[in-house]
Amino acid sequence: MKTAIWLYMFLFLAFFDLHAQYPVLTPFAISLGAAPTFIGWMMGIYALTHLPGNLIAGGLIDKHGSRRYIVFSLTAAGIILLLQAHVQLPWQLLVLRSISGFVLAFLSPACLALLASLSQDKVIQGKYMSGHGVVHTLASVLSPAAGAFIVAKTGFSGTFQTLGWVLIFTGIMALLTVPKPSALANTNNNERSESETSKALPFSLRLYLIPFVIACSQGILFFELPLRANGQASIMSTGLLFSSISLGALVTLSMLFLNNYGPGKRVAIGILGLALCFYTLAAANHLPMIATLFMLGTAKGLLFPALSSLFIELSGGGRLGRVFSYQSIAMSIGSFVGPIAAGQFRDIISPYFIAFIMLMIVLLLLPHRKQIPSIDIPAGANI
Repeated sequence: MKTAIWLYMFLFLAFFDLHAQYPVLTPFAISLGAAPTFIGWMMGIYALTHLPGNLIAGGLIDKHGSRRYIVFSLTAAGIILLLQAHVQLPWQLLVLRSISGFVLAFLSPACLALLASLSQDKVIQGKYMSGHGVVHTLASVLSPAAGAFIVAKTGFSGTFQTLGWVLIFTGIMALLTVPKPSALANTNNNERSESETSKALPFSLRLYLIPFVIACSQGILFFELPLRANGQASIMSTGLLFSSISLGALVTLSMLFLNNYGPGKRVAIGILGLALCFYTLAAANHLPMIATLFMLGTAKGLLFPALSSLFIELSGGGRLGRVFSYQSIAMSIGSFVGPIAAGQFRDIISPYFIAFIMLMIVLLLLPHRKQIPSIDIPAGANI
């Protein structure tokens, strides 16, 4: 439990730092002379460069443990933010964002694998995943408005320098306090049979459509919100809208009794809730946006812990580094596709409606529990 508390504190600082950039990056890019299409690529390239990092991270985390990769991600991302404070041209921002996407690709799989390894009990693992979501959400509630406030006081350069030093400090704290991995646990994980891996893989690949579509829709949302009112909306109002999403997520994340229900049902209900919220954003302009985004947040708060629990359950608890690395790959691809699609088609069709269609399709393709072949895999199964 002590390890979980330390990890939650590091995650809070890291997520606070990263989410504080969301309402800042688009106005910063516009101030450099970037066009909306370029901004879509800027946001997308960050997710695209996650892919090689995710591919490398899975095996390394299973082999060496999470500690060194948590430290690497945090400190490297902090250094990049310090450099970002001195950017003067759009292409420079694009390059730094692409590097940032690579180094941060190690953070999420490493943190989730470490949390999941703290217990073998599925209910407790589910609570750890919910705790991860609560910390993430608490940080994202405060950080967008805080980022906008820092920009108002210190400007873009001062904001990036402040956030960069916070990340570096967090990385140093992680180096000093996160425990080293157990060699025995790594050995046991490496002894999973390859035959069991091949049995689980076909369904697993199908399952990864869920994080892909979720990330794609989220990328669309992060692209569209700052550009409302033709990009003239204030940074502070955008930050408050992002915070309303996080407040909604906090409501359902705080309902720990939800972990007693099957993760499959929670995933299905969460996807449906997201889809309905995106439909409302596309078709019901008369409704208050902040209320719709709050409800969208409640769906996210239900969905993300359930999705992590579902992956742990279907993997049998083996090779968690690779499990969450593949999940991050799917989300990286979705985060890359979402903003680019929004930038290309926003003059033809509402990007929110595109997100609605994708979510409904993945909901229809979601297999019924009786159709899942992986649930009978022994506890030592590996994907």
